[in-house]
Amino acid sequence: MIKAGQIEKGMALLIKGAPFIVVEREFVNPGKGSAFVRAKLKSPSTGRVLRETMKTQDSVEDVTVDDRDSQYLYNDGENYHFMNTSTYDQFEIPMASFEDYQYLMKDGEIYRIIFWETTPLDIIIPYKVVYKVAEAQDAIKGDTVTGATKVVVTETGLKVKVPIFIKQGENILVNTETKEYIERVNK
Repeated sequence: MIKAGQIEKGMALLIKGAPFIVVEREFVNPGKGSAFVRAKLKSPSTGRVLRETMKTQDSVEDVTVDDRDSQYLYNDGENYHFMNTSTYDQFEIPMASFEDYQYLMKDGEIYRIIFWETTPLDIIIPYKVVYKVAEAQDAIKGDTVTGATKVVVTETGLKVKVPIFIKQGENILVNTETKEYIERVNK
C-alpha cells in the first residue's frame, strides 16, 4: 500500500481487483482544502480507461511487477509475438491491449515488457526511435512556404508529418509519445 501522493506515471496499481497502469498523473494543491491527485489509469487487458481523483493521504494498493527484456518478432493481426531474451521462450500479447503500439515497434528490436504475475501490463518503447521513410511524395518546386510539411509513411506503417525536404529512404527521429518528427538522422 502506498499513499496517493506517491503515485507516479508508469506505476501499476490494483483498482477494484484488477491491475491498471498510471498513464497520466496530476498533483493538485488548491488554495483551499487538501491536496489531491488526478490519475488516468489504463487496464492493459481490456484497454478500459479510468479517471480517478484521490486525496494525497488516501491509500492505494500498488502491484509488484516484473520486467523482462523481450525481442519483438512480428504481429499476425491479432497478437504481437515476442521472445524472452534470457529463456528464448516465445509468447503472445493481444494487439487489442496495445493498439497504439502497432506502428511504433520494429521487428527484431528488444523491448522491456512489464508483467504482473503472467499478465503483460505494458510494453516500454523508447521515447525517441529512428525510423526509415518507406513512402514519401517528392517536394514540388516552388512549394517553399516557411514550415511546409507533408505526411510520410515509415517502415512500420507509422504516418508522420515531416518537413518537405525529407525523401524516401532517409532516416528520421520520431517522438514515440506524440508521434511527431524530431529531426533527420544521417546513418
